[in-house]
Amino acid sequence: MPATDTQPKPVAVLLLSGGLDSMVTAALAQEAGFAVHALTIDYGQRHSRELESARAIAERLGVERHVELPLDLRKFGGSALTDEIDVPKTGVGDDIPVTYVPARNLVFLALTTAFAESVGSSDIFIGVNALDYSGYPDCRPEFIASFAETARLGTKQGVEGKPFNIHAPLQHMTKADIARECYRLGLDPSWSWSCYDPSPDGQACGACDSCRLRRKGFAEAGLVDTTAYRADAPELRE
Repeated sequence: MPATDTQPKPVAVLLLSGGLDSMVTAALAQEAGFAVHALTIDYGQRHSRELESARAIAERLGVERHVELPLDLRKFGGSALTDEIDVPKTGVGDDIPVTYVPARNLVFLALTTAFAESVGSSDIFIGVNALDYSGYPDCRPEFIASFAETARLGTKQGVEGKPFNIHAPLQHMTKADIARECYRLGLDPSWSWSCYDPSPDGQACGACDSCRLRRKGFAEAGLVDTTAYRADAPELRE
């Protein structure tokens, strides 16, 4: 039910990474009538640029509350995003790449659920995508559905009959669809950040999986990606 002048907006908690998908998801949550509380995890990623983007997005969208939570996954390592492992730049393959952070969305959704329960919200938004993506297992619809049941079973709110709704509005969209939504919602793509290996002067590499998928999406949508890419970024190929 939409909020009225006398009825406050329902609260939703959003996992905000600073990437394109989470930015679009935040705007969609607001469009749906939610007052958004955003959670950003500083998990020790090698580049802090996405954290800066998360802060900028939260400010520009005017979210109700933005919590930045430190969680140093560098202590575990095991990923090119948290360890001294080269970021692959040969194209999106069929195997799960080394940029996969072990159990990241499982851990992050658990923390987002804790945040939601603490503010009495039953609605959680996450910008996972299972079409144009790098094959991460924690982006698949079956994982999201399974987690919703786990959250119901493992929380006070859940066992008292108020289960959590895990909203993944981009799950079945292509990157081109997401690029179109970005523009429809009046967002500037450059507010967000996707690159896994930026140059020292802050330009996106254009060659990592995340950059390739993003660039391909905007190209297929016929829209401009206002992100600053390195001049030597590889040409897009079919």
